[in-house]
Amino acid sequence: MLPLEFDRIRQFHALFTMKSKVTCYSGGESRFMEWSQRWRGELLRPLLARFVRAGVCANHITLISLIAGLGFVPALLLGQSALALVLLLAHVILDGLDGPLARHREQASSRGSFTDTMADQVVVTSTALAMIHTGHLSAWAGGLYVFFYALVVGFALVRNAIQAPYSWLFRPRFAIFLWFALEIYLWPGSLDTAVWLATAVLAWKAITGFVKIRERM
Repeated sequence: MLPLEFDRIRQFHALFTMKSKVTCYSGGESRFMEWSQRWRGELLRPLLARFVRAGVCANHITLISLIAGLGFVPALLLGQSALALVLLLAHVILDGLDGPLARHREQASSRGSFTDTMADQVVVTSTALAMIHTGHLSAWAGGLYVFFYALVVGFALVRNAIQAPYSWLFRPRFAIFLWFALEIYLWPGSLDTAVWLATAVLAWKAITGFVKIRERM
């Protein structure tokens, strides 16, 4: 029993002290993200160079992206659906710039990735609550969506830290943002169904994540 207990202690010590890059992405996602950021970095090199000359860093972009995403909430609550969608689009565009900028400045790090992940989760949660409050989304669908989304992100971080990453993950936030536009302009009443479907997949990944982490304890 003692060797097993010592092994468990080493695993959790590594979880909280390791300095290697730990993200919330699955193995396939990590490879895709690296390729995508390199591609975007080449495509956006002139813009990224302007950011560098202006003293803008990846954390600044992450913060502005967060503010734009949070701006969706008061805009929607005030009945300004078009403005809410514009702010959401700005959030998505900016969210795709901080990673390439960090790589361009040779400042990519676990801290930056973790900060970006938490900012994204804040936007996922706040936008879902706003949709619930305005009646576009039912409380059960929205509440479970936020719960399982956060759980999967947390489990992904832990699984990567113990070197047992998910083989694949489903991140439906962009799909739900897009579906909200459909809800507003083309297909009223459809958002609940889309969120329930997304939540079902997230719940399954949360269960498998829990099982894998428990096996490693």
